[in-house]
Amino acid sequence: MKRHLLSAADLTLEDATLVLDTTTELAQLTERATVKKLPTLRGRTVVNLFFEDSTRTRTSFELAAKRLSADVINFSAKGSSVSKGETLKDTALTLEAMGSDAVVIRHSWSGAPVNLSRFLRGSVINAGDGTHEHPTQALLDAYTMRQRLGRVEGLKVTIVGDILHSRVARSNVLLLSTLGAEVTLVAPPTLLPMGVEAWPCAVSYDLDAVLPKSDAVMMLRVQRERMGAAYFPSTREYARRYGLDVRRAKQLSDDAIVMHPGPMVRGMEIAAEVADGLRSTIVDQVANGVSVRMAVLYLLLGGAEPAIGSDNA
Repeated sequence: MKRHLLSAADLTLEDATLVLDTTTELAQLTERATVKKLPTLRGRTVVNLFFEDSTRTRTSFELAAKRLSADVINFSAKGSSVSKGETLKDTALTLEAMGSDAVVIRHSWSGAPVNLSRFLRGSVINAGDGTHEHPTQALLDAYTMRQRLGRVEGLKVTIVGDILHSRVARSNVLLLSTLGAEVTLVAPPTLLPMGVEAWPCAVSYDLDAVLPKSDAVMMLRVQRERMGAAYFPSTREYARRYGLDVRRAKQLSDDAIVMHPGPMVRGMEIAAEVADGLRSTIVDQVANGVSVRMAVLYLLLGGAEPAIGSDNA
């Protein structure tokens, strides 16, 4: 693997498969261990550099690093030197001078992780940048599909909703196509980005036509905080055309799964009965996020040799 994980496009088929296989091994090790902690990254320091609020992702990375015995520094822009005018570069160099080995960054600026990687000797992991990408979310989604359906190659995956503002959708399209899945995006025309026809996926405006052929349906959050104008007539109209309710979910095949990266808006994007139903993998996705991020940290930081395949915990 490369030194950084900035985009799902950084991952070859071999790299992505290695991450998913390593995730399986780490998940099995921590399940077996009485104390869910491995010595792999003992003596290493991981900095969580979050310029946007994200309790779920930050906590997931923090848990992953701690389960590998790394030291973790959580850095929030609020009240820090950043609020006094310090640049991203200077903040990162300061943290590296303090001994960080990896920086996990979330930023509202698309491209911030790439920019940061130019200045640091350690690894940079993109935990979500603007409307660009969120590669570890795509990895945990692919891992969840493989866990529930036994494979990713050949699956028909439908991604529904606010594609325009979704870094999750971009990373999933890239990663899933690398892994051999067929992806179809379904959204109102106003919530599709310009140039989407060049992405390695199909596009549809008719959810009911796509659902019966889908092995996995991923519902996306409508990101109103990024919307400066009305992108659809009303929430009721959106739910009627693009929401996954009980009636619509019945069109899915018996084995099909329903996914959502969260946080979700029940009743608009997805009905509560579907979100909590047997098809739903939403809770699994959260749990798998920790194991996938453990694998990414392990592989990028070249963890200590005995960590995998050892029962030392």
